[in-house]
Amino acid sequence: MSDVSKILSALEQGDTFAAERLFPLVYDELRQMAQGKLNLEKAVDSLQATALVHEAYIRLVDGQAGASYKNRRYFFGAAGEAMRRILVDRARKKGSLKQGGDRSRVELFDIGSMPDDQELLALDEALRRLAEEDPLAAEVVNLKFFAGVSREAIAEMTGLTIYEVRLKWSYARAWLQVAINQGSR
Repeated sequence: MSDVSKILSALEQGDTFAAERLFPLVYDELRQMAQGKLNLEKAVDSLQATALVHEAYIRLVDGQAGASYKNRRYFFGAAGEAMRRILVDRARKKGSLKQGGDRSRVELFDIGSMPDDQELLALDEALRRLAEEDPLAAEVVNLKFFAGVSREAIAEMTGLTIYEVRLKWSYARAWLQVAINQGSR
């Protein structure tokens, strides 16, 4: 059992100091995940990777009393989900009329393939539907796209082969594309 898994188990058992021991062990990986996602955002935004990591970590450890993270797979899956929720919440907030959502942002440059706010909301809805149909495919998307985990690490975490991870990823991408296209009609 890895140090992370041991600390997650202690956290689940109510060890109040486990969260303090966990953060230094996972911070670098969470920071890389967050920076990868933010580097792909189309819009220039004030959210920094450090802020995303801290907000996600707070949701994971402080805000989830009684949450069970059996091992690294569940913890980093939950971290990807937390980052997804934060980005989706920000997209919704930016889209609201109260926040000037009726105004369009003028982009100075396009730096990647992260969906814009409306696409992110459509992706979130489609991903929820995919999770109902094929939870493992949705988990692969969450780990790969939102958490930035490699195929090899996903295979190790889920017990799938790298080939099966690639198949789930391909299937999920096609499924999501169809779902998003049908939803935009």
